[in-house]
Amino acid sequence: MKAQLGRLVYDRPSDPESRRRPVCHPSCIEFVTSQLSPQEIRGMDVLEVGSRDVNGSVRPLVEQAHPARYVGVDIEEGPGVDEICDASDLVAHFGPEQFDVVVSTELLEHVQDWRQAVRQMKDVLRPGGTLLITTRSKGFGVHAYPHDYWRYEPDDMRRIFSDLKIESLERDPTRPGVFLKAHKPPGFEPARLDDVALYSIIRERRALDVTEEEARKFKPPFTVIGFLWGLLPEQIRTNGFRPLLRQLLRKP
Repeated sequence: MKAQLGRLVYDRPSDPESRRRPVCHPSCIEFVTSQLSPQEIRGMDVLEVGSRDVNGSVRPLVEQAHPARYVGVDIEEGPGVDEICDASDLVAHFGPEQFDVVVSTELLEHVQDWRQAVRQMKDVLRPGGTLLITTRSKGFGVHAYPHDYWRYEPDDMRRIFSDLKIESLERDPTRPGVFLKAHKPPGFEPARLDDVALYSIIRERRALDVTEEEARKFKPPFTVIGFLWGLLPEQIRTNGFRPLLRQLLRKP
């Protein structure tokens, strides 16, 4: 299956291990590219929150539509990261209402204080701006990177983003997850989220929050694939097998 934004076409990676990594899955990329038109990007300021490219990114597909600015932020350096910034510090880092488009793929399940991250993405978005989010639902395996906290269902997303105009809300057709596209209305008033409970990976039930101690003591269930993956060199775990294969194929 292919998704197209402008002239650039994205092909699914053939590496089966990519399905288990904490990455921007092909279905996520397809959702973003199918939901964003070149007219929504051209000349606009775009922010990607959680932008480190582990094994796939929407960035090249968005940049080919010629945004005025594309900024990728993450908590650590790596491919696709322009600036180091925690999702909870976006407004302090950039200022309020600085971006026309905010994209976040496969991030929210990893953020302990999800309410703060969501509020920051809303606040850094200009009125009339577009927010695209993909995240995981219950049934998707633990993929700590470095942590894994939450699972979101469509009803959760509908409640969390009730203060925005939701244009598209759908389940990931290939694995447990949910996708959202919404617009920030004029006169935005943030919704109260303090009573929203999400499914907690750590507690294995819905919870309002998890403590630092719970997060520190949590041990993900053992899997053979996860164990073997941890034995691989950091370069491969970070960038995948493809750069290494390309390098080997170039050798005489």
